[in-house]
Amino acid sequence: MARFELKLPKMGESVAEATITNWLKQVGDKIEADEAVLEIATDKVDSEVPSEVSGVLVEQLFGKDDLVQVGQTIAIIETESSEVASIETQEVAPEAVAEVIKMVNAAQESVAPAVDFSESEKFLSPLVKNIAKEEGVSVAELEAINGTGKEGRVTKNDILEYIKNRANQPVVAEPVTTDAPVQKPVAAPIAQKAAPVSVSGGDEIIEMDRMRKLIAGYMVASVQTSAHVQSFIEVDVTNIVKWREKNKNAFEKREGEKLTYTPIFMEAVAKAIKDYPGMNISVDGDYIIKKKNINLGMAASLPNGNLIVPVIKNADQLNLVGMAKAVNDLGGRAKAGKLKPDDTQGGTYTVTNVGTFGSVFGTPILNQPQVGILALGAIRKVPAVIETPEGDFIGIRQKMFLSHSYDHRVVDGALGGSFVKRVAEYLEAFDINRDL
Repeated sequence: MARFELKLPKMGESVAEATITNWLKQVGDKIEADEAVLEIATDKVDSEVPSEVSGVLVEQLFGKDDLVQVGQTIAIIETESSEVASIETQEVAPEAVAEVIKMVNAAQESVAPAVDFSESEKFLSPLVKNIAKEEGVSVAELEAINGTGKEGRVTKNDILEYIKNRANQPVVAEPVTTDAPVQKPVAAPIAQKAAPVSVSGGDEIIEMDRMRKLIAGYMVASVQTSAHVQSFIEVDVTNIVKWREKNKNAFEKREGEKLTYTPIFMEAVAKAIKDYPGMNISVDGDYIIKKKNINLGMAASLPNGNLIVPVIKNADQLNLVGMAKAVNDLGGRAKAGKLKPDDTQGGTYTVTNVGTFGSVFGTPILNQPQVGILALGAIRKVPAVIETPEGDFIGIRQKMFLSHSYDHRVVDGALGGSFVKRVAEYLEAFDINRDL
């Protein structure tokens, strides 16, 4: 018999931790090699952790909703042979495992009664919640902590520092009702909770899934962080429509890939960003970070109605064939739930195709910390004035709207408007005789 340590695998350069969302195998269950043992989640992607060996699950070192660091041992699998010898791992003595379990059980017994953190307006990681429970930190206290994490989140260091200096902290009281008029400062508006919703007997109550909760948090945080402003422009894409209709069958036969409009639009956006690098930035406090690489996010809807944004890395270095392959690969894996955590990291600008659902244009919310996002409207046949040397006449053209949302803290109308105009110019100048 041998004992194999199942560790949380590396999921990408920018991913250091994940939350356990579900154990697919329980203690005593038999496991085949490459069979999924548990499900994990990062900020944006859910995935499974398979076993590298066949055997029996004998220990679960973490529970559901626990936060685990990459490389940490999450389970012990007992094998019947020495097949683990070829796998680089360090065996753990049974006595050591028993000691770990004993410590975990002792810690769980000492935890204070559960606190309902759903009252908090902040996003709280499972690790922060566990520390708060153990130290008896109330929801009101957590609300008062100034988080140093992304989008103001309370990190492990934040709550530990708070606990360390807790004796010197001012008492955070729960809000009380008073008849006396209270004057609130205008410069610091207080976030208001939504009014209670009346529920009748015929209504169905459905709890948001984890991803929908994350999306909701991101959207609210983005609006609260950035000063959103929009510019709109109408584009004649008749040449693009004709070119695609002429070449899509040959393209699919040669490349084994479908040719959609998306890679053509992404190519134009990448070119425009090279012309206007001021759109390829992010904001960190009082500092502007100019991004070296052009990594285009493309918003994709999932079968369950949620949204995810996989990223095409170094999009400006791809030709149209490479862009089409990248778009199809990421889009296909997004629908199949096969994206890796690193596939959604590192985006510097985002494109969303609202025209897929028939929308003419939209006002998309920024994907923080980016400062721009472009919405592609539906392509429609419309009557238009056509200028010729013989005079103007009315003709049928294929047109669409581009809707550009940008962060007015660092992008003014001149840059935001010029950028979307340049995208339009590239699309309208598309060569109808272009080779595949």
